[in-house]
Amino acid sequence: MIGNNISAIRKQRGYTLSELSERAGVSKSYLSSIERNLQQNPSIHVMEKIATVLKVDLKRLLIIAGEADKKQIEKEWMDLIYDLRKSGIGKEQIHEYKIIVEFMKWYNEKMK
Repeated sequence: MIGNNISAIRKQRGYTLSELSERAGVSKSYLSSIERNLQQNPSIHVMEKIATVLKVDLKRLLIIAGEADKKQIEKEWMDLIYDLRKSGIGKEQIHEYKIIVEFMKWYNEKMK
């Protein structure tokens, strides 16, 4: 459910319910009811506010529970992506780093 996704991402980011509520401009009780899946149809406007604070795409919050289990990305990977974005590295630059990593793997195997 949407609430589970929000709760998991909020905790990964280290926000308390109160902090996310304040930063997103959504009441704590309303946010709590979303996270507990009592409020299952929050408005897109509210979801966009939450996604912005959590620094995720809106579609990531909207993944249904079954898909979320399959697509769950480990916390370390999410932190890496966040750190890359924060340091100014965009998607288009990732390919360049991939080439470097592949070279390093090749080089290390060759040197064994």
